Formats: sequence, C-alpha cells, structure tokens
Amino acid sequence: MPADRLLNTVLRAYQDAPNPSQTDKILGTTNTLLTSLNNPLNLSLLTSHFLIARSIWQQPDGLRTCLRIISIFNTVAIHVRRNELENANLSVGQPPVGSGVRAEGWARAVAKGLDDRSSRWQHTLVLAGILMGMEGEDRRSLSWNLRSTLEQAVVTAANLALEDNSQTGVLGRAAIVLALTYAFPLLSGASKALLNGNALLPAVVEAMLGEEGFQHGEFIRTIEDDIAPTRGLGWPINSNSVHRIQQLESRPLAQNMGPLSRLGVFAVEHAGDSNIILRIQNDLVSFTAGVLGKWENCALSLIDMSIESAKLSAEILQGSWPMLWQLLNKIMFTVVSILQPIVGRCLLDPHLRNDNIAPTLATKALHILRNLSFISSRQDGNTFQSYTFTYHTSLDILTRYPDACTRFLQETLPPPTATVPSPVHQAMTLFYLNTAEHLPPSISAPLVEALIIAPATTNLSPTSWLISPANTPPSSLTLELFESSHAALLSVFSCPQHSTLTAPLIPFYIDTLLSSFPTRVSPRQFRLAFRTVMQVASPPYPISVTHPELSETLLEMLRFRAEGASTTPLPAAPDALSSPPGNQQAESTTSLISEQTALVLALTDALPYLPVHLIDEWLSRAAEASNAILDPRMRDVARRRLWEVLANGELDVDRAIAGVRWWGTQGGRDMINGTGNDQMDFMMSGALVQSEKESSRL
Repeated sequence: MPADRLLNTVLRAYQDAPNPSQTDKILGTTNTLLTSLNNPLNLSLLTSHFLIARSIWQQPDGLRTCLRIISIFNTVAIHVRRNELENANLSVGQPPVGSGVRAEGWARAVAKGLDDRSSRWQHTLVLAGILMGMEGEDRRSLSWNLRSTLEQAVVTAANLALEDNSQTGVLGRAAIVLALTYAFPLLSGASKALLNGNALLPAVVEAMLGEEGFQHGEFIRTIEDDIAPTRGLGWPINSNSVHRIQQLESRPLAQNMGPLSRLGVFAVEHAGDSNIILRIQNDLVSFTAGVLGKWENCALSLIDMSIESAKLSAEILQGSWPMLWQLLNKIMFTVVSILQPIVGRCLLDPHLRNDNIAPTLATKALHILRNLSFISSRQDGNTFQSYTFTYHTSLDILTRYPDACTRFLQETLPPPTATVPSPVHQAMTLFYLNTAEHLPPSISAPLVEALIIAPATTNLSPTSWLISPANTPPSSLTLELFESSHAALLSVFSCPQHSTLTAPLIPFYIDTLLSSFPTRVSPRQFRLAFRTVMQVASPPYPISVTHPELSETLLEMLRFRAEGASTTPLPAAPDALSSPPGNQQAESTTSLISEQTALVLALTDALPYLPVHLIDEWLSRAAEASNAILDPRMRDVARRRLWEVLANGELDVDRAIAGVRWWGTQGGRDMINGTGNDQMDFMMSGALVQSEKESSRL
C-alpha cells in the first residue's frame, strides 16, 4: 500500500475505540510510516495525531504503552540514521534506501509534531526516544547544536509536565521518570543541571513505591492469602501471588530500578528545597515500615534460612522463593540508594545539619535500615558501599545528640524473651545490638545499664535462648547475635565514664567468655575480647585504681584454664571481630591452633596492659606456658607472638625497659629461644652475633 494511503488508514484507526487486538497492528503501522514517509509535513502530522490517538491513549496499558512509544521512536531513529549512512554511499541514479530523509531533518519534523494538543509528558517520551536512537551507544547522528537543542527539549518538557501535577497525573509523572531513566545518561552536565530537582524527586519516589514500582509492598499481602493455615507452607507456583510478583518484575520501572535509583540520587542532590528531602525521607520510613509489617504477618517470615530446605518444597526453593527474595533485595538496594544522598546532604546542607533537623534525620535513616534488617541480615546483604556509608554516617550524626540516642534505643529496644524469636525479630535485635555498640559514650550510666547492658547480658546468660538447647539447630543469626552481645558489652567496658558499671560486670563477662570458648567464640574473637577487658582493667582506666588486683586475677584464671585446655587443633572459622594487634603472619601459616594455644596467645596479648611491676613475672609465665605446648608448630606460634610483644613496639617505654631486663638478666632469652632441636634464634635489636666460623675458633 502506498505510504499516503497507509497514512490515511492509520489516522482513521487512531480515532477508533480501544481494541487490544488491534493495538499492535496500529503501533506497527506507525513504526513503518515513521520510517518510510519522505514528506516532513506528513511526519509532523503523523506524530501529532499519534499522541492524541483514542485507540492508544483512552485506555493505555500503564507504562508498558509509554515504553512502547519510546521504543518506536528509538527504533525508527536508528533506522533513519542507518539509511542515511547507506544512501551516502549509493551511486548516482540508485533509489534511496528508506524514505531518503536525513537524520536531522527527520528529528526536526517529528519534533514539530509535538504540539499543544498532546501532553508535555507524552512529548518527553518521543524526545527521549529520538535522543536514544540518534545518540545512544556512541552513535553521533546529530550536529552538536541539534543534539544540545534536543537535550534541552527533553529537560524542558519534563520540567513543564512535572510542575503541572494536575494536568500530568500519576501516569504522566511515572512516564516522565521512565523516559528520564533512559535519556539521563545521554544528557550533558549542563542539560542535567536544568532539571527541576524539587519536582523530579517526588515523582521518582512516587514511581518507585507506587503501582508501577514496588506497589507499596502489597504483593506480600497476597502471599499470605495463598498460604492459608489450612494449606501449610505450600506456596503453589501458579498461585495469584506468584503471578503478581512476576507481573511486578516485568513492569518497565521494576526492570530499571538501577537507572531509576541513579536518577533519584541526582534529584536528591539537586533538590533546592530541603523540606522536600525531609518529606521524601518520611515516605521511605512509611514504605519500609509497611513492608516490614506485611512481612511479619506473612507465614513465610517464620522460616529461618537454616531450615528452608526442610520446610519448603523443591518447587518453591527453585522457583518462587528465590524470586521473592530477589524482589525484596531489589527493594532494599533501591531504598538505600535513595537514602544515601539524603544522609549525605545532612553533612553539608545548612538547613539539614542544624541541631533541630540533623538528629531527627539520622534517627529516621536508622529506622529505615532497621525496617529493612530482615532483608539486609540475610547473607551479608548490608555490606555494600551505599548501606555502609548511610549506616555509619547516620550513627556519627546521632552520637552528637545524647537525647536522640536514648530515644532511638528506647523506641527499638527488643523485648526480652525466653523462647526463640522469629527470624524478623532476630534481625531487628541484631540491628539493635550492632547500633547500641556505638552509643555508650553518648549515654548516661543508668541508661547504658538499661538499654545496652541488660539486653546484652540477657543474651549471654546461661538461660538465654541463644545458648538453650531449644535453639537446635541454631538459627542463621545465632552466632552473629552472640558476637554482637559480646561487642556491645566490650563497648561499654571501653568507656571510662562507665567504670562504675564495668567492675561488677567483668567477672560475669569473663566467666561467660571462657565458657563460650571455643564452641561459640573463635580464637581471634576470644583474644580480642580478653585483651579489651585487660585494657580497661589497667591504667589509666579508673577501674585499675578501685580494683588493682583485677588484671592479675584475670590472667591467673586464663593461665589455669590453659593448663587443662584441649590440645586438639580447632577448625578454622571466619572472624566477625577484628584481629588483635601484632603480626599475624605466623598464625596464618598454620591452621593448627588448639584451645590451649589460643589461651596462651590471649595471655601474651594482655602483657602490654599489665602494671610495670608485674611485667617480669608474667613474661616468665607466658614463656613457660608457651614452652608447655607439646606440638612444635603450635609452640612456635606462641613463642613468635611473645617475641612480637617484646620487639615490635607494643610495650610502652617503662614496660619495654622491664622487658629488656627480663630478656638479658632474668633468663628471658633462653626461655623463648629454647634448647636443643627446639632452639629458636630470636635476638634483641642491636645484639652482636658471632658467625659460625668465629665461634669455632673460640
């Protein structure tokens, strides 16, 4: 059919009532005409009528229709440019490929069809498609002036539409966000700077959380309907909830959450009105709280990761289960990506960093992360850079405000429980303990006792569900909760202002630490914990004045335990806590670290914190304990660690002088170096060494 007749046919089809069976045919014909029409006036006419076509826009299929519009103009622009390049190489007299219209002429003709009869947000779709087709993937189809004009047209159309909410509507705002997710990487810095961040940011977040995005977490509620109690935990792969998740994942915005989050980051950074930033953060708080609440009410939330394979069928484990967690992870990554620049602005924006706003903003950021903790605690989901920055920056801001610290801990304090809590509550408890670890310097002693010491000691007590046989098999977060409870107590111990609380707690803590090792605490974790306690029990901490005998008593407990400890090598285990100071090379070269060796190493780690008058005696005891290790490789590890303490600068001046005296005049050298086949060759710095030839002449 000639192009003119086909044009008349499609223009008439535009006026028909919506008919899904004809929509594909109409869009395909439009695509063909945009490629084949050679009259610029007809191109403008077709574009103008296409954007007001009743058959397309009276009942659009949400953003899928909008994406198809972008795709049509993108595809046609690519073909027009390709045809132009091919026509440039044709011989004289050969018919042109396609319509013969050059790329710039085609782009100008289509742009002229964007008139007042259609909406600005529709113009954004067309302009974004043209820009992508002409300049995407390093294509250089337009002159610099025309490309700059096209970029500014995209921005202008988006700004005008976003600034007129009543005319644009929800679909229009989402369509603009969709178009910008594709066009944004192609915009120059000058063009991006023209975007209205105040109008763009609410539209981005609305699209992200709304029906075209994460649907306010409503997909979780439909899961509960499909796994009613009468059906157990069966979640049919053909259920409505699975179908809804699949539909959600197939939506244009859900498939482009990465580019969408980058657009949101830009909008946060360039929004001039700080009140909009605060309003957006409130939206994120409400959204994440809603997702958390819906997940708590879902029966699937009761399944711990450690028992998934036993509770769920193979069909679920291989199909709907990973699909669900992929969506939840996408929610977490997207929300945190938007939250990061919000927290970052709190460091620079004078309207946000003041004492009235900053603590509230930081507290809400932590509430958002806490609401997402059931996702982020799963398989180290909280280790990516945006999460780490947001979390630690929020903590840094919060610690400047004691009242805000107290309120946050009071609002999130986990209730005591003797039974194993649900995985969701375990995740929130873990978040609480990890956060509380940073706050003792900012809180008064009575509040520290109630808000940090009490929940931590409850977790470490012999009757705790973490230790109780009822927690068998242990949940996936048992070890992390146990370690976090230790870390929270050690954080309190390290604060001199809380020394009145520390002294009565240390005996309980050391007893718990010794009873937990090596089953629930790894060697390096044990050494760090014991070293920290020894440090706070020694000068200049106040407890060394009120309880001067405490540090030596602790070492006696450790030495006594080491004498009867197991010599069987311990299995290698990942450490959540940092390694103690000193060179760990000797330890990393062998996995043969027994319980006895670890205890001796912990004793050696504590030497730099002993009072000076005890150094000589405990250097000898550490050397004796090292020599008592039967396995030669383990004994070598212990001796090398003792040598590092003496020679690598861990001792201060007074203790180092005592160490030199012990080495030179009190038999320390012989105790460390050993005798016979077991002899080592450790020497103090500056020692004179005879060669074998010289010694043979003596």
